[in-house]
Amino acid sequence: MKHIPRKRFGQHFLADRSIIDSIVDAINPQPGDHMVEIGPGLAALTQPLVERLGHLTVVELDRDLAVRLRQHPQLTVVESDVLKVDFTQFPQAQAATDSGVTAPKKLRVVGNLPYNISTPILFHLLDAVAVVQDQHFMLQKEVIDRMVARPSTAAYGRLSVMLQWRYAMENVLFVPPESFNPPPRVDSAVVRMVPHADPAAVPLQLLSEIVQVAFSQRRKIMRHTLGKWLTEKAYAGVFDTQRRAEEVPVAEYVALALAVAAA
Repeated sequence: MKHIPRKRFGQHFLADRSIIDSIVDAINPQPGDHMVEIGPGLAALTQPLVERLGHLTVVELDRDLAVRLRQHPQLTVVESDVLKVDFTQFPQAQAATDSGVTAPKKLRVVGNLPYNISTPILFHLLDAVAVVQDQHFMLQKEVIDRMVARPSTAAYGRLSVMLQWRYAMENVLFVPPESFNPPPRVDSAVVRMVPHADPAAVPLQLLSEIVQVAFSQRRKIMRHTLGKWLTEKAYAGVFDTQRRAEEVPVAEYVALALAVAAA
């Protein structure tokens, strides 16, 4: 029975074989990788991935699609809203180290993310970054532009800071609307996200609050926003609030969060 894409799930199914091959090549799955795919849909990406991997775990919210996917012998299907999935709790495959001792394999997370909740998913995955090897996602191109944006550009904002603190990111592939069924009204792209090996140990909620306050009125200098917040916190350190939020590099936001946490 043909599956009709459901608007409430933001379903746009990838159908262009050449694009699918390019995405799989960019992911470069290896036999035995511990991979989780978010939103496998009609398995356009799932099948070529599992052919290289041998086994794949998929997270699918749509009940009808989950029933279909369970018929595949090489798939483990988690039927759930991805925002309710604890990625740190997936059974850990084991890999031998150079010394011969086994250690848990980190997750490789991939997926064509629903565009209507892509940002919440990215923030949700921050909680699991310690167990992640890398992430490859297809997203609205505009979102990826914000993810990889540099300071003093229009696209640079809260998403840029929060993700660049934890990941090295790269826009690896452009995907036009006609690659999907039905075609979305926006351009898409694929991003590669590799967690930094030694990120600054900043309290996530504190950094998030600082960045959110800073960008709450991005056209104004931060004296009116973050400056007031720092005064309320009785912060006695030095931070130049005579700038707009978009002018401050990621490293400075991280340093400020560390200083506030230590005060």
